[in-house]
Amino acid sequence: MLTGKTYEEIYNKFRWEVPEYYNIGLDICDKWANEKYRLALIYLDPEGKEEKYTFWELKNLSNQLANALKANGIEKGDRVGILLPQCPETLISHIAIYKIGGIAIPLFVLFGPQALEYRLGNSQAKGVITDRENLPKILEIKDRLPNLEMVMAIDSEGEEDVLDFWSSIEKGSRYFTPVSTKADDPALIIYTSGTTGPPKGALHAHRTLLGHLPGVEFPHNLFPKEGDIFWTPADWAWIGGLIDVLFPSLHHGIPVLAYRAKKFDPEEAFYLIAKYGIRNSFMPATALNMMRQVKDPKERYDYKMRSIGSGGETLGEGLLQWGREVMDLEINEFYGQTECNLVVGNCAEVMKVTPGSMGRAIPGHIVEVINENGEMVKPGEFGEIAIKRPDPVMFLGYWGNPEATKEKFIGGWLRTGDMGKKDEKGYFWFTGREDDVIESGAYRIGPGEVEDCLMKHETVTLAAVVGIPDKVRGEIVKAFIVPKEGVKVDKALEDNIKQYVKTKLEAYAYPREIEFVKELPTTTTGKIMRKELRRMDMEKKAKEKG
Repeated sequence: MLTGKTYEEIYNKFRWEVPEYYNIGLDICDKWANEKYRLALIYLDPEGKEEKYTFWELKNLSNQLANALKANGIEKGDRVGILLPQCPETLISHIAIYKIGGIAIPLFVLFGPQALEYRLGNSQAKGVITDRENLPKILEIKDRLPNLEMVMAIDSEGEEDVLDFWSSIEKGSRYFTPVSTKADDPALIIYTSGTTGPPKGALHAHRTLLGHLPGVEFPHNLFPKEGDIFWTPADWAWIGGLIDVLFPSLHHGIPVLAYRAKKFDPEEAFYLIAKYGIRNSFMPATALNMMRQVKDPKERYDYKMRSIGSGGETLGEGLLQWGREVMDLEINEFYGQTECNLVVGNCAEVMKVTPGSMGRAIPGHIVEVINENGEMVKPGEFGEIAIKRPDPVMFLGYWGNPEATKEKFIGGWLRTGDMGKKDEKGYFWFTGREDDVIESGAYRIGPGEVEDCLMKHETVTLAAVVGIPDKVRGEIVKAFIVPKEGVKVDKALEDNIKQYVKTKLEAYAYPREIEFVKELPTTTTGKIMRKELRRMDMEKKAKEKG
């Protein structure tokens, strides 16, 4: 746990403690099981029924599942997909897979058959655990997955060649001797979003949880503290839901609320936070922007949160101010990526939160900005954000892709592909993805700053910008905007928004083209798919040309 009263004190005092042998499953479950009634999970199902699980119950259930997996041919090193939403079976599956020394593959329930086939095929998964709702997608592709030998599903009794989850658990013994795993042994494969090409499987070791801990404790104001309880609307198939929330909370013996609607409802989010006394949450910027539209929540809901962390998209001053006024706290932005997560962040309890900045290097991590030769640049200079290796949170490599793994590094640095700068006080400023930076004339324009400005316009609900080709400037800024309900979309509105950005931001950064849309294309993790926006623009221009 982090200790200290200032950022400098905490950062300088921190030392990694990574043992030679370590297992995520034992850490997040079994070590607390002797406290028989210690609460681990509160599950609220889609119908509103509530279930509670103690660490002792999770230990027994995961042991039974581990025995069932072994009885059906799953051994150490085998990959097992988990195609489930936020629910107890997801957590039980993760723990059991780690206990047998297997490698878990979190999979979004929103994935279609093609996306699942790619990931299960690429990882050569031997098994998959799902539910009745998602089982048809697996059965559709099963014959094209020669390595897939075991399919297990919740409520699947009577289904041919499919094991029933709870029936399998009932047959298994509660006693199981976990496989002895080293901290560097592989534990899970998390596939990248695929915003810049085919998804790559980031292979992580058991130690990645230990590497994540300071990155959770820091932006959640020195988590944990007495009375803390965590919830996130982020899917547990995303690294943000799984290892930014679920695993670190259980590592500290802090209970987690499991509930995720098929579609995020900001009104419902306030209700859950109030009803269950949620004190800590990871909220993507998109979710926060939606909650920001809820009218008078303080008058209608009794809530008192201690921390909100956000990552994945840059926060602007508008959201930060909303956090102060409506949530009575500073929203702490943090930064990381699937391959090396939670390495930069804010902690309002020990440092100043500077609007627009991602924060400072989180204790335990050495983060700098480098040039194309892998050399550190001076404070204030533009370059690529990079993390010094070795680092416990850093991935082992891309599954079956040594060339891509090699390209990820330069010298002793892991390259993030994210561009930015570091100021003299150590604060990092994100400009954009290496391929998202808009080069217009002599200017380099980061999409995040323009989007933040657009979001402050009174008629805008959501906004995203990309660079599109221009004969004169090379590229110009184009904005895709979701207008607020009831707003009249016309040329006058378009001109008004352009002028607004001209006056609020640099004149050269205003969107020379604006397209109003009903929704923005996003990945299942909530990140804007700029590649898709550029494709949409190209198709529109092609149709206009006839």
